[in-house]
Amino acid sequence: MSESTTIELGGEEYLVQREGDALRLGRQVGGDTVWLDDIEVSALPGPAREALERGEHSDQTLQTSLLGVVQAEVDRGA
Repeated sequence: MSESTTIELGGEEYLVQREGDALRLGRQVGGDTVWLDDIEVSALPGPAREALERGEHSDQTLQTSLLGVVQAEVDRGA
């Protein structure tokens, strides 16, 4: 399993972890990691994929894409 990286999205801290062709997005809750969603890297816009490959987690395009996933989780009530 890959190591996770902490990033800030919309003022909140999230974990991202690359697992092959998927990117896991999660949160720390009470010392445990709760994974919200797995995102197919190929589904990200080109500039977001490029930023991910470079390890630039602060890239605006990547963060906007990941915020969309977070918002979808909120909308679903997760």
